[in-house]
Amino acid sequence: MSVVSEKQVSHAAFRHVIPAGEPYLFEVKKGQTLRLLDLEGNQAVDTLFYNADNPRERYDPQRTLRRQNNAYLTTGSVLWSNMGNPLLTLVADTCSRHDTLGGACAQESNTVRYALDKRHMHSCRDNFLCACLHDGRLQKRDIGANINFFMNVPVTAQGGLTFEEGISAPGKYVELRAECNVIVLISNCPQLNNPCNGWNPTPAEVLIWN
Repeated sequence: MSVVSEKQVSHAAFRHVIPAGEPYLFEVKKGQTLRLLDLEGNQAVDTLFYNADNPRERYDPQRTLRRQNNAYLTTGSVLWSNMGNPLLTLVADTCSRHDTLGGACAQESNTVRYALDKRHMHSCRDNFLCACLHDGRLQKRDIGANINFFMNVPVTAQGGLTFEEGISAPGKYVELRAECNVIVLISNCPQLNNPCNGWNPTPAEVLIWN
């Protein structure tokens, strides 16, 4: 459901532009609101969430989808943890639908889906691992199933998945209210082999309000 935010950009306490194809790890405090902004349109923003006070507690896709009885996220969706606690709530959304099924691109998936010579292309899983290595609180074992904000992954009548042109546009955003202190791990997707980024990865911006 499309819901426009009342937040003013000039009142944001923090802003950061993530370059095309790059990772970013940061924290959002309980009660703060996080906006993920698709600056140029059709850019997939692969994202993972963790409880900053106990990083073993993390976003649980199965619990989240089961409780909301929907494969996609939008305004009103609650992101539940593997311990049964709410991590964040989507409070505004001008894109209306976000993927929970397509996963993150990786060396292995680039090889299987596209070609052997695509194996060493920049990938979201590599981004996640690099960010974790520099931060120190998260490890390889902490990389699970992620959310793909702004990404269009329809479910076919046969139960399969397809990667299609995005339904986002320049300036579209999603806002999430933190229900606890949260670590946010982002890969601003570098994928060039399918239309999830419009064949052209672009920057995305994060904004935080107190």
